[in-house]
Amino acid sequence: MHLRVDEEITFRRLEILLVFMEAGNLARAAERLEISPVSVHRALHGLETGLRCALFRHEGRNLHPTDAAQALAEVAREVIRTMSAGVRSTREVAGYSADRIRIGSLYSLTSRTVPALVMGMKLRKPDIQTELVLGSNADLLQKLRDGAVDAALMGTPADAADVESEPLFEDDIYFAAPVDSPFAALKEIDLANCANERFVTLSEGFVTYTGFMDSFRVAGFTPNVVMKTDDIFSLMNLVGGGVGYSLLPGRVRAVMPQKVQLIPMQARYLMRQTISLNFLRTRERDPNLLALLAVCRLARAELG
Repeated sequence: MHLRVDEEITFRRLEILLVFMEAGNLARAAERLEISPVSVHRALHGLETGLRCALFRHEGRNLHPTDAAQALAEVAREVIRTMSAGVRSTREVAGYSADRIRIGSLYSLTSRTVPALVMGMKLRKPDIQTELVLGSNADLLQKLRDGAVDAALMGTPADAADVESEPLFEDDIYFAAPVDSPFAALKEIDLANCANERFVTLSEGFVTYTGFMDSFRVAGFTPNVVMKTDDIFSLMNLVGGGVGYSLLPGRVRAVMPQKVQLIPMQARYLMRQTISLNFLRTRERDPNLLALLAVCRLARAELG
């Protein structure tokens, strides 16, 4: 059976009823609600209209609650309490102003960028728990759209009108080689001379893979990729172990194995990544995301 509540009976009017019952008269209720006594009276009359019964006795200018008003007030308290809990739990499911924030990140950002932002969030909102989800650019963008993460630290996505991006820093791509390789003594690399070399790279979907392929497109040949991995730290170890050369972003320099070095490439091959904080435009007023955005802006100078 379809249940229907008269449109005159609203949450706001029930809230006004409860304040009036506690205050005892129109003037004090209006003062607490910061509205006029006339607005309070109009709301109470609207409830009577919707219920089709009297809730108050009129004695001069005073209103006195009847037993019916007491019964409605008891139900109203429970209704508003239940609805408030429902709104809170719904927001938490959607990730809006919850007691946690889920941040997606590229693996390469976990050594410096992620710790800086997590500590910044701890100082700004100490009660918020931070969860970290790692993945490729493609994975994180999908998780963002699916609501699996609230924000994503990754390369700024192209053609994503539904995503708001706050740039953090720009990062150049370098040629990665073992320290004892024939390329180690060079000041810069001409990729055109590497057509016969073996390469290792990240899998498709990572922003570094995109830069990798773009650089070789400029060089005019398809690299001989002998292995792909989903972990940039494993990738660096593969380079250090002599499995193959690679192209890596400069941000990994601080955590790079001692056996690996980054060598600049000639200017025509230079690819630059813009790393940004990304979140859905529909979530741009979320208090937790606004706090994270403020943290990112403060940290930008340090991360750049």
